[in-house]
Amino acid sequence: MFGDLMGMMGKLQETQRKVAETKKRLDTVLIDEQSSDGLLKVTVTANRQVKSITIDYSLLEDKEQLEDYLLLVMNKAIQRATQINEAELAAAAKDGLPNIPGMDQFLK
Repeated sequence: MFGDLMGMMGKLQETQRKVAETKKRLDTVLIDEQSSDGLLKVTVTANRQVKSITIDYSLLEDKEQLEDYLLLVMNKAIQRATQINEAELAAAAKDGLPNIPGMDQFLK
């Protein structure tokens, strides 16, 4: 029994290491998003850190339009980054976890 417990603890530590490595790697995964007309572009990491925002000069003339563009494009970029982040972290966690009945429901 203790052998199984020690093996399980080892697998959990390995899983923690894999998840930490995945989080670090996701800092290098860049997601580019832009408005449909290309006037505003945003780049974020898969860990949802904004790396760059590029604004066409024409948007600087209309504060409300610029705000609308920022909200739309930032939300799209963050949504894509979240999907990638969650999928990658779930895969890393599930790969290293021991087969515990019912655990799948917590990894969704």
